[in-house]
Amino acid sequence: MRKLTALAATTLLVAGCAAEKTAAPPPATLTVWADDSRAAPLRQIAAAFEKDRGVQVKIVQKAMGNLRDDFVSQAPSGQGPDVIVGPHDWLGKLVQNGVVAPLDLSAKAALFSEAAMRAMTYDGRTYGLPYAIESVAVLRNTKLVPAAPATFDELVARGKSLVKAGKSTYPVGLPVDPKAGSPFHLYALQTSFGSQVFGPDGKLEIDNPGGLKFAAYLKRLAADKAVSTSLTGDIATNAFVKGETPFLVTGPWDAPALAKAGVPFAVDPVPPAGGEKARPFAGVQGFFVSAKSASPILANDFLVNYLATPQAQKALHAAGGRPPAMTSVREELAADPVLAGFATAAADGVPTPNVPQMDAVWADWGLSQLAIITGRGEPAELTRKAAERIRAKIGS
Repeated sequence: MRKLTALAATTLLVAGCAAEKTAAPPPATLTVWADDSRAAPLRQIAAAFEKDRGVQVKIVQKAMGNLRDDFVSQAPSGQGPDVIVGPHDWLGKLVQNGVVAPLDLSAKAALFSEAAMRAMTYDGRTYGLPYAIESVAVLRNTKLVPAAPATFDELVARGKSLVKAGKSTYPVGLPVDPKAGSPFHLYALQTSFGSQVFGPDGKLEIDNPGGLKFAAYLKRLAADKAVSTSLTGDIATNAFVKGETPFLVTGPWDAPALAKAGVPFAVDPVPPAGGEKARPFAGVQGFFVSAKSASPILANDFLVNYLATPQAQKALHAAGGRPPAMTSVREELAADPVLAGFATAAADGVPTPNVPQMDAVWADWGLSQLAIITGRGEPAELTRKAAERIRAKIGS
């Protein structure tokens, strides 16, 4: 009896050891943070990666407004994601905080536009995989305005005449955040006066002679009711859908919803208000790998071999409407007039600065615009004081 018991025990021990040796390790998990417009197509792309690589991909949907700062705060402790999606102008802060890793795109770089690759480069190193290039443009209701105005003054005049005729409620749908102003949407007009955020030497230029002319012009737009703090992004878009404004200054992110609403519209570059070409901010959307990722090889594999493909670029475009950064895909979709219109607008744009100093620019810049729009001071003085506050913050 004792021999049988001992034999049984030995058999169980051997079986247990064999089970331990043959038990498969749990699959690796890759976590991706994305906003609502990118989460759905990413889940589809991730399904193929999971099947091919035997890993799990967790797509976590987060609000875009919190995504970057949450990543910067959580990544150092290893609590953040392996991959995030966002605009290129995050790059300076991400690199400064040591939370993103360089990406080897040498085998795929030629597939993307040079502008897109430059935007994803910081201090000579590539950190992001681009997938879309975007900028604001003017959406024009073709039923109300059959031809594109040549200047912004002409655009405003056309809008005002429609309001006077009772065919519109607002001359222009130019979104203004009542708390933060509208530096992003107004930038194309500001550049047409010869003003930009930073000059070639890196110095702040929002209060140069062109910037002061733009400030005076902004006051005039407010007097014409072409800009107003009561016309937020949502209200402006809704007004365009209802035919209450002939023009909407927005980006490709609004195009899919407007197309579904059946609004007859064309996409035109922002016309100039000053004597130079209007150059909006151009943003490049892309993917970044965490420097603290527990699975950096898998993360790079996902980006280079699954996201840097025509299929992935098409899926992301279909979900969000942004013009693809991959040259062949953008050319393939060029027959789409909406995509072509936004691509043309972005081609005239200038990349949003991706330096860390931009974080200190937006608030004072926007608040000075709000003060001008609401008539709380003289435009040139408000602009100069905002610039002084910004220089004090960035040491320039």
